[in-house]
Amino acid sequence: METLDRGVVAVRTDKKEVLISWRIFASEFDNASYNIYSGNKKLNKTPITGASNFIDKTENDNNYSVSVIINGTEQKPSKPVSVWKNIYKTIPITAPKGGISPDGREYKYTANDASVGDLDGDGQYELVLKWEPTNSHDNSHRGYTGTTFLQGLELDGTILWTIDLGKNIRSGAHYTQFLVYDFNSDGIAEIACKTADGTTDGKGKVIGDAEADYRNNRGYILEGPEYLSVFSGKTGACITTESYIPARGNVSDWGDNYGNRVDRFLACVAYLDGKHPSLIFTRGYYTRTVIAAFDFKNKKLKTRWVFDTNTKGNDAYFGQGNHNIAVGDLDGDGFDEIQFGSCAIDHDGTGLYSTEFGHGDAAHLGDFDPTREGLEYFMCHEEANGTKIPAIDFRDPKNGNVIWSVKGKGDFGRGVTADIDPNFLGAESWASNGTGIHNVKGEVISNVYPTAGRRGASWNMFAWWDGDLLREIVDKTVITKWNYKIKSTDMLLRAYDYDGMALRSNNWTKSNPCLIADILGDWREEIIWHNEDNTELVIFATPYPTDHRIFTLMHDPLYRVSIAWQNVGYNQPAHTGFYLGHGMKTPETPNIELVKQPKK
Repeated sequence: METLDRGVVAVRTDKKEVLISWRIFASEFDNASYNIYSGNKKLNKTPITGASNFIDKTENDNNYSVSVIINGTEQKPSKPVSVWKNIYKTIPITAPKGGISPDGREYKYTANDASVGDLDGDGQYELVLKWEPTNSHDNSHRGYTGTTFLQGLELDGTILWTIDLGKNIRSGAHYTQFLVYDFNSDGIAEIACKTADGTTDGKGKVIGDAEADYRNNRGYILEGPEYLSVFSGKTGACITTESYIPARGNVSDWGDNYGNRVDRFLACVAYLDGKHPSLIFTRGYYTRTVIAAFDFKNKKLKTRWVFDTNTKGNDAYFGQGNHNIAVGDLDGDGFDEIQFGSCAIDHDGTGLYSTEFGHGDAAHLGDFDPTREGLEYFMCHEEANGTKIPAIDFRDPKNGNVIWSVKGKGDFGRGVTADIDPNFLGAESWASNGTGIHNVKGEVISNVYPTAGRRGASWNMFAWWDGDLLREIVDKTVITKWNYKIKSTDMLLRAYDYDGMALRSNNWTKSNPCLIADILGDWREEIIWHNEDNTELVIFATPYPTDHRIFTLMHDPLYRVSIAWQNVGYNQPAHTGFYLGHGMKTPETPNIELVKQPKK
């Protein structure tokens, strides 16, 4: 996994206080303490052995650095950082130039989903931002779209490169699933995504036929070659391009003849051999499903395995996928498996289990019940029928056994899982269409839902934001907290008009930020939204101190690969492979090896 720098961040929480926080690496979690410096002045009287944050009571805007003490020896301090004037930092961005589609409709560009990776090997995270045209379309809707762009950005807004995916990649939530990860463990992240003739890399080189245009008069792209490409995180240059697997074949073989089901794509990163990250790219989930695994080595992609529901013996896996995907060591064998909605695929490319509950829109994988060994999986279902297909189910993902479920009929389109109530050990789960809030035993603890202020019930995203171990609710551009005492919701942050900024969320009803991840500081998560006119990204860091010592979540394997797939399909929040919630035990140090940073 990634070798990161100390990630020090200092935010002014009010006129007289600055909150400084920093990363604890998993490799030092058991035996490290820390000193914090303002310039050359040490601020702490004794080494800090608890939580990795510190309050400096000052009105001055100092520079801060942190040093680690290992076995009594103090190491070199981190690079000094300046104080944010508030709890947010603005990142200037410039939208690509808009255009006019072949049907005469004008379009502009809006900042969409983002991911992070160390693009240049300096131990700091950079952003990869997806730019979407305002005429992007869901697969089920006809119409031309503008092209999709991927852009590498430093956190100060410096543009590293821009990739134009071209006219032969349609724009929308289901087409471009981009992965940002260090696939060959050389200390520098790569970017992988589906490409086509006319894709232009960050160096201006065109993939395939630059003049080809495979769009039909409905705006769909149902012919022409399809590729899987890997790009350099440092330059945006295309490193390798192979034919995309799964191939399109006959459009009608996927369930319709106009292009809805054939172009349903997902992607993720998985440690299929327990050590090296593999790329997973898929096609189809309403009907036929094909999942392909690749390894990236010596600047080439090599197919590891392909799982196809059309293969004899895989009938039970037909039509079981979600609008999202998850990865984790489901069966405790040390290798990652693919959690694919109502079914799962083992690390070797064979079927692990299928519940045959069918398609759903939202699901969550993590350690939600600390009284059980292993992981749990919560899912809501689109075609609940009151008998064989439940409205929601909470299951053991190693074998698909249902721990508890709730009956219902209809489309239960949204559902979430997080620990929000300290009166019940473990996470709470709830979904749309009135099933109530359930504890990990399946008992209803409330028929009142958390809300996004005055904007209705919340079931989209989460963040570890304040100082306790409960998770906060992120919906649209607000952060709220469940008030378990009165079964109501308290407002923590109203970002849509914070400090006069007009901030916006992404993806219509999904209402997610560009990204929620542990990017800086201690284990709490940062949240990135874009402003209304798409000239700035705004990253928020917590203003709250914490007493809880936890290593950076980016060194938890399940959480880190979850950040890699967070932008895929219908965005879902990342969870951890250990129980992180009220009543948690000190997490075990993960058994990971940090890659060497490249020589400068």
